[in-house]
Amino acid sequence: MLAKEKVLAEIKRVGLVAVVRAESSEQAVKITDACIAGGVAAIEITFTVPGAHRVIEELAAKYQSGEIIIGAGTVLDPETARIAILSGAQYIVSPCLNLETVKLCNRYQVACMPGAMTIKEVVESMEAGADLVKVFPGELFGPAIIKAIKGPLPHAPLMPTGGVSLENVSQWIKAGAVAVGVGGKLTAGAKTGDYNSITAIGKEFVAKIQEARK
Repeated sequence: MLAKEKVLAEIKRVGLVAVVRAESSEQAVKITDACIAGGVAAIEITFTVPGAHRVIEELAAKYQSGEIIIGAGTVLDPETARIAILSGAQYIVSPCLNLETVKLCNRYQVACMPGAMTIKEVVESMEAGADLVKVFPGELFGPAIIKAIKGPLPHAPLMPTGGVSLENVSQWIKAGAVAVGVGGKLTAGAKTGDYNSITAIGKEFVAKIQEARK
């Protein structure tokens, strides 16, 4: 398993995390393969997926050579975080801050990304020891929220999720996001079996992120 610092460095380097709500482990594997081909840094299996820990286990075993970083999303409590970590998750994402979850992740030196929307929540997340702060739900405010938070908190490592598309990803990055989380706007093709579209869209996202950073 990659060290926490390397996990974070790779996510920041590429700037794109795929948020996956697959219907089966077979579908999750196909989405992951498509994401790897598209140059996506990491894949986040949400705990809204039935048997999510088994999906993570399968992916962690299949991609143990580091082809892609496997993480767990929609983690609401430390119990779920521990199950995810034992299954092979290399980072933990939550929709909101749960102090015990962050504490558990820090105990095992696994990257932790709690969700926040207000300045107060971002500060509390950083004080608790979060590695990245997931700005969620991003679609409520758009890229302007990143710039607004960065005003008083220029050092805050922010990763918006929700509302990120090919049309606006450059704005999110230019506003100061270190990476973005993208769900349906990237993985929608899985519903119809069009995995090639995931690869193509992934490449577009990565290219736009790199271009926006110049």
